[in-house]
Amino acid sequence: MQLEGRVALITGAGSGIGKAAALLMAREGARVAALSRTAEEIERTVREIEKAGGEGMAITADISEPDEMQSAVRQIVERWDRLDVVFANAGVNGVWAPLEELEPDEWDKTLSINLKGTFLTVKYAVPHLKKQGGSVIVNASINGTRVFSNTGATAYASSKAAQVAFTKMVALELAEHRIRVNVICPGAIDTEIEENTEHRDIEQLGVPVEFPKGWHPLRGGPGTSEQVAQVVLFLASDASSHITGTEMWVDGGESLISIHG
Repeated sequence: MQLEGRVALITGAGSGIGKAAALLMAREGARVAALSRTAEEIERTVREIEKAGGEGMAITADISEPDEMQSAVRQIVERWDRLDVVFANAGVNGVWAPLEELEPDEWDKTLSINLKGTFLTVKYAVPHLKKQGGSVIVNASINGTRVFSNTGATAYASSKAAQVAFTKMVALELAEHRIRVNVICPGAIDTEIEENTEHRDIEQLGVPVEFPKGWHPLRGGPGTSEQVAQVVLFLASDASSHITGTEMWVDGGESLISIHG
């Protein structure tokens, strides 16, 4: 088991990539703290972990609230006396709209969850990671990093670009403590996040882009949460012991077409 004896915190673990990563890490021996704002979702995730013979705990918290995230990390350490892996996965697409129609509070909400939430998740975990070293994985996106054609997604893309900069800054800062910090940038993945996206008057925006048939070169269609979870596991495990401050695009080549198409 690649993560035997280790403790992992996974935010947004109630569905999609976060849930897939939680189940996979548990199968690989980690004790998994599954965190979400929705208690019902993470309790279901933990039940699945335990049914498969793993060990998990459900934590309900809002990643954008300092007190809640500080309490969440405290609960983990009180139960298991360590923290080795952090997957800062939780995030939202938010509102996609023309810039002049995007309200300041809509911008703030997206940045608060995606960027501030990442900051708080890692900040409160760091003192415990420093004790023995560990791994932090941040979930960003191809949007704002390789792809800029999703016009209207300005707040979202900006938050994702900032997550990459955050990763590089923190990777260098924490290297002496044997804490690796990396970021994954998924493309189109078959999850439920699109259902929580508000599109508003974006039809008239941007330069029309016509993609070829089967525009995900490796698959012809979106990837799966389980495929992304395998990359997260690699970055969490000793197999990536000499990798830090690095982006990994998990998109089947989609963003290469998006750049050059």
